[in-house]
Amino acid sequence: MSESAPVSVPKRSRRFPYRFHLEPRLKEPPAWYPAAVSVGAILVALVIGGLVIAFAGGNPFASYAHIAKASFGSIGVLSDTLVKATPILLTSLACSIAFRMKLWNIGAEGQFIMGAFGASAVVLIPLFPPETSAWIVIPTMMLVGMLFGALWGMIPGLLKAKLKVNEIISSLMMNYIAVSWINYWIFAVWTEGGFQMSKVFPDYAWLPRLLDYAEQIPFLRGLTTHAGLLLGIVAAVILWLVIYRSRWGYEIRLIGDNAQAAEYAGINITRNTVLVLVVSGALAGLGGMSEVAGTVHRLQTSPIAAGYGFTGIIVAWLAKLNPLVAILVSILFGALLLAGREIQPSGIPKMIQGIILVCLIGSDFLMRYRLRIERIAEEA
Repeated sequence: MSESAPVSVPKRSRRFPYRFHLEPRLKEPPAWYPAAVSVGAILVALVIGGLVIAFAGGNPFASYAHIAKASFGSIGVLSDTLVKATPILLTSLACSIAFRMKLWNIGAEGQFIMGAFGASAVVLIPLFPPETSAWIVIPTMMLVGMLFGALWGMIPGLLKAKLKVNEIISSLMMNYIAVSWINYWIFAVWTEGGFQMSKVFPDYAWLPRLLDYAEQIPFLRGLTTHAGLLLGIVAAVILWLVIYRSRWGYEIRLIGDNAQAAEYAGINITRNTVLVLVVSGALAGLGGMSEVAGTVHRLQTSPIAAGYGFTGIIVAWLAKLNPLVAILVSILFGALLLAGREIQPSGIPKMIQGIILVCLIGSDFLMRYRLRIERIAEEA
């Protein structure tokens, strides 16, 4: 019996002869890359939001066009957008400095509320007689508001530095305490006629607004933008200089990048932990002061406890913790909040915010890993 001839096996051809690999980044990405990733995350979020709107029976293109028109369509709505952006900017700065040191301060909302309470106390106790100049009352409200916010930030800072308590949990729980605290004062002590609000502040406790100068400049008539925006811009510039141009800022960045190396270099991590959360709380407290003195002109739970602290977290991440970039991003999110009163259902802007946050968190993966594509050799 003869041996059978060898059988020829044909080569297997692959339909897609490429393989994808995720590998850790060994080098820092280019300077433009973080901004590109953030923009890409926003675009993906808008696409997802548009799909949700379409699924609900709406027109995503018309919805986004209406959001833009309701926020930037005229000088009047632009002014209102800047008013909304002001507290977001200050809370995002509060988050930025803490996150830069990898201290996850989720308590900016409570610190914002306590800053509003402290500033209101100056007027409602009152600390000054009615004839006091606004040049004395307003700076005092700023200082006391920052002080109360700083004290509210110092508590989770001390717990973290001394007892190693997770600052995410402690700062988050402080938010609920802050809401209950001001509710007591609004309902029981400073209530106006039994309503859930204090009496309106006198004029000398109001931050200057553009419309206050309408007699001299008629163009400013009806524009509600107030001096709190200027406070936020100045705070952003100062914070940028501190983080990127000062020794203390270098220590903050070094601790955030490598705490062990910072400790080996002799940097006091315990002190910096407390100090950074104090400064973070003070910035959020300044935001609370600007809201009661510039917009609400009284102390009340809503809109003081309107989620500005949580929105500040999204803005800080989107700005890649850069205080100057946070100015622009805060305006964009102010526009989104302002459009919420025009869009039905009203939850759409908040939904878009949430989708953006999820996409931003997911996009951080691309900062740590890179995608490598390789061609697979044909098998013989």
